[in-house]
Amino acid sequence: MKKLLIVILSLFLLNMTMTAKTKDSSRLRVIVTTDGEIDDECSLVRFLLYANEWDVEAIVTSSSQYHWHGHNWAGDSWMDNVMKAYKAVYPNLLKHDKNYPSPEYLESHSYLGNVEKEGEMEKETAGSNRIVEVLLDKSDNRPVWIQAWGGTNTIARALKTIQEKYPERMDEVAAKCRFFFIWEQDDTYQRYIRPHWGKYNMLTIISDQFEAIAYRWKKNLSRDYHKYFASEWMRENILNNHGPLAASYKAHNNGDFRSEGDSPAFMYTIATGLDNPEQPGWGGWAGRYVKLRENTWVDQLPQNSGHYYPDGRYWDQNVYSRRPKQKSTRAQLDEYFKPIARWSEAFQNDFAARMDRCIKPFNEVNHEPTVVLKGKQQREAKPGKTMKLKVKASDIDGNTLSYRWWQYVEAGTCKETVAIENANTPNATVTIPAGVQSGTTIHVICEVTDNGTPQLTRYQRVVITNL
Repeated sequence: MKKLLIVILSLFLLNMTMTAKTKDSSRLRVIVTTDGEIDDECSLVRFLLYANEWDVEAIVTSSSQYHWHGHNWAGDSWMDNVMKAYKAVYPNLLKHDKNYPSPEYLESHSYLGNVEKEGEMEKETAGSNRIVEVLLDKSDNRPVWIQAWGGTNTIARALKTIQEKYPERMDEVAAKCRFFFIWEQDDTYQRYIRPHWGKYNMLTIISDQFEAIAYRWKKNLSRDYHKYFASEWMRENILNNHGPLAASYKAHNNGDFRSEGDSPAFMYTIATGLDNPEQPGWGGWAGRYVKLRENTWVDQLPQNSGHYYPDGRYWDQNVYSRRPKQKSTRAQLDEYFKPIARWSEAFQNDFAARMDRCIKPFNEVNHEPTVVLKGKQQREAKPGKTMKLKVKASDIDGNTLSYRWWQYVEAGTCKETVAIENANTPNATVTIPAGVQSGTTIHVICEVTDNGTPQLTRYQRVVITNL
C-alpha cells in the first residue's frame, strides 16, 4: 500500500511539473476574433497549418463594419467546413509535429461572440466570456496575443465585463494583453477600449500593411513578388493535390491568390527568428511598425506622401492602400508595403511546405532549418570597431544550408552602410562605421536558407547599439 501511494504521489508531482513547464514555456498564447469574411476563411486555413506554434486559447466569431447578422453574414457556423477539413488532415499533421491541437480541442475552443450588429458590445456572449476567462486565469501569467481579424467589439465587451465585475484586476489583466488589429473595423477601440484601458499602455499594433496580401495585392505588391501569388504557383503549391484543407481554401476561380488580409495578425507571432513580438519596430513577416502614441504602433508612411495619421480611429486615416482613386506613385506603394512584401517568397514557400504536411510523410516534406545565435542578441560597440557574429544552423532533413548576413537599415536608427565580411558563411565580421552617433542602433540579419523543395528560410538578428 505504501509503495502504491508513493507511485501515485510521484505521478501527481510529475503531472504538476509538466503542467508548470507548459505554462512557463516560451510558447505564445493567442486568441483570434474573426468576422468570417472570405479572406478570414483563407487566413484560417493558413492559421491552422501553424497552430502547432502556439497555445490557441480561443477562436471567436465576431462582427465588423462589413459583416454582422443580417449583413453579408457567412453564418454562425462558417468555420465548420474548414474545421472538418482540418480534422481530415490532422493525423498526417501529427507526423510532422505532435503539438498540433486536436480537432476536438479546437472545436471546444471555438466560440460565438458579439455578432448581432456592427460595434455591438452591450451583451456578454460565449466568446467575450471566454476572453474574460483567459485573462482572469491566475494560473498562467504569459501574455495573450489577442487578434482582431474583424471588429474589436467582442474584445471590448470582454474588457468591459472585467471593468464592471473585477475593477481591482484591471491592471493585472492589462499586463497580459497584447493587441494586433487589422484596421479598426468598428468604433469600439476608440469608443471604449482606448478611453478606459489606454492608461495601462497595452502594446497595440494597428495594421494597414496587411493590404499587401489582401484583395488589392496586384496593385499594392511590386510585380517582382506577383509570381508567388499567381495561379501557376498557387495551383502547384497550394490548391491542387494537397487534400481537404487545401480544397477548402478560397482562391479565385482561375487559381490566383484571393486575399489573406488577416494573416499578418498571426504571422507576427510565428517564431521565424526575425521577430521579438514585444518590439513591433524590428520588423518581420507581418511588417514593421512605428510608434504613433501611447504604446500604439502603426505603419510607416512614405516621405512626402501627403498622408497623415489620424487623432482618432485609424481606419479613418487617409491611407492610400484602399482609395480607388489613389494617386500614390509606384515608388510610394513599394516603400509602404515593403515591410511585408520583402518576405513574400519566404512566407509563401513556408505556406507551401506546411500544406505538404497535410498529405505527405515526414521524409517527403521539407522542414524549416534551425538557426541559433551564438552570443547575445543585443550588443554594444564603438565606432570604427569590428564585431564577430556567429550562428549555428542545422537542418532536420539533411539539406544543404546557405547563409546571408545583411543590414536591415529600416529597422535601425543608423542609416550608414555597415561593412560585413564573410557574409555568406556562419561566421561574419561587422565593422561599425566611424563617426556614427552614440546611441544609434544597427540591425544585422542572418538569413539561413535550405536547398529543399520548396526552399525554407529562418533567421537570427543582432542589434548593435553604438557607444
